[in-house]
Amino acid sequence: MNTKEQNQFSKFGLCLNNEGYAASLEVGKVYRIIPDDAAAIHGYVRVIDESGETYAYTASRFHVIQLSIAVERALLSILRT
Repeated sequence: MNTKEQNQFSKFGLCLNNEGYAASLEVGKVYRIIPDDAAAIHGYVRVIDESGETYAYTASRFHVIQLSIAVERALLSILRT
């Protein structure tokens, strides 16, 4: 899969560390990653956290995961409701 094809898919990250952000992030929970090139340059990823807002957190707090199209669609439909 080339980069253009990869960018067509949503990215998700598994939270590995919520130290200092226990109210905003849950370890073991999958979060939608929002594209943010400026944050990425500085080692951050932007996610929709427990507040329902988008915030940038250090990338090391997450493990980016590739989901099947069916799982991705299911998660996105849940997140939109």
